[in-house]
Amino acid sequence: MAAQRGEFSSRLGFILAAAGSAVGLGNIWKFPFEVGNGGGGAFVVMYLIFCFLLCFPVMVAEIAIGRKTQKNAVGAFVALNKPRWSFIGKLGILSGFLILSFYNVVAGWAFGYVIEMVSGNFDIGQHFGEFVSNWMRVGLYGLVFMGTTAYIVSHGVQGGIEKAAKLLMPSLIIIMVVLLVYALTLPGAMDGIKFYLIPDFSKITGPVVYSALGQAFFSLSLGMGALITYGSYLNKDQNIIQSTAMITLMDVGIAFLAGLMLFPFVFSQGVEPTGGAGLIFITLPGVFEELGPNMGVIVGSLFFLLLSFAALTSTVSLLEVPVAYVVDEHNVPRKRAVWLTAFLVFLIGVPSLLSNGASSILTNFVQIIGMAREGATDHSFMTFIGWVANDTFLPFGGMMISIFAAYIWKKENLAEELSHGDENYKGSIIEKYINFAISFLAPVVLSAIFVLTVLSRFFGIDLVG
Repeated sequence: MAAQRGEFSSRLGFILAAAGSAVGLGNIWKFPFEVGNGGGGAFVVMYLIFCFLLCFPVMVAEIAIGRKTQKNAVGAFVALNKPRWSFIGKLGILSGFLILSFYNVVAGWAFGYVIEMVSGNFDIGQHFGEFVSNWMRVGLYGLVFMGTTAYIVSHGVQGGIEKAAKLLMPSLIIIMVVLLVYALTLPGAMDGIKFYLIPDFSKITGPVVYSALGQAFFSLSLGMGALITYGSYLNKDQNIIQSTAMITLMDVGIAFLAGLMLFPFVFSQGVEPTGGAGLIFITLPGVFEELGPNMGVIVGSLFFLLLSFAALTSTVSLLEVPVAYVVDEHNVPRKRAVWLTAFLVFLIGVPSLLSNGASSILTNFVQIIGMAREGATDHSFMTFIGWVANDTFLPFGGMMISIFAAYIWKKENLAEELSHGDENYKGSIIEKYINFAISFLAPVVLSAIFVLTVLSRFFGIDLVG
């Protein structure tokens, strides 16, 4: 069965592909600005703790479910004779579908900025609103990006996903290191490094802890079926614990490198280290311009190429989740499934594309439906879809996967699966911690994130502060 579906040719291929799924726009632009908003090093410390103590066990459970069943995110629960629990996989597929629909729009922005930087148009940052509201141009960039994603996925596990990961992930790391080395030569760079690396624990507040928890969970692609799907392409002789540790380290390492790279650029020009999308798409082009016309073009082009590569590693995994479902459960040939799914995702993403100024209704969607919150400046349909799919469905999915692995599939069966490729797993301290985490820690923490997010996003009740 696994051979017919395809499988990763090596442990390295699996690690790079799964790490690519986790590494995305969130690592390059969301993580640094979350660090900026969270006061610097204190946020980094909290993020690292949550990645390993909370996210690692959930990731292990997802991959183990996939490898045990050799099935997609829905079929895995049916194969374990728990068809009623297949709603977890269905919710994951829906989450990935919706996330990819708006993620592709942002990826289109990044790809468009590569073209702008190559042409030396540093003023694009001052005209960001005009750029994103030009739905035909951004839509074309997004179409190219979705086409590239579909092309990779259509070539299967080894010939497409794994091959692309082996090219994109090293390229991404090389670009980051080159930009980091250059950034460290800029005046004021060390002020950025100090802000980033020296923690001020007085900055740790309820909102900082909540943001660090959310960033850790979302950055590792948990709760959307991607790791179940990738796990289903994994050989029995692979050590899941070691592979998951490598994936987590790679994801955390790239996010950490992104901060090391970005803050020297920001502080060298005296820019405020907050702002999220604004920092990346509005402020940074001006920062690159200050480096001089030639160096600015090189550094700016490399940065947005890096952003595009990071986006592509994630869009590939997001598309593979529904494709695997269609191929497995409906016996549709892979290439047909890929292109039909990609086309449907692009169509579903059109409202998000239009919600950045092209349509007043979609641009002010949150306000129109009466869910605008005091102080909020983004009321777009794309923001609303992010609330639903990214902020709400994912923690719920992760919580349910933990409960399923611990109490429905049972910890003994999970341990049996994890012992393949790791004969010392049973009885180890790692087993004891993973059992504790999926039985108690993850369900409690993720249910808290879910409830707090729903209350805040949809009812305007902020209990975090």
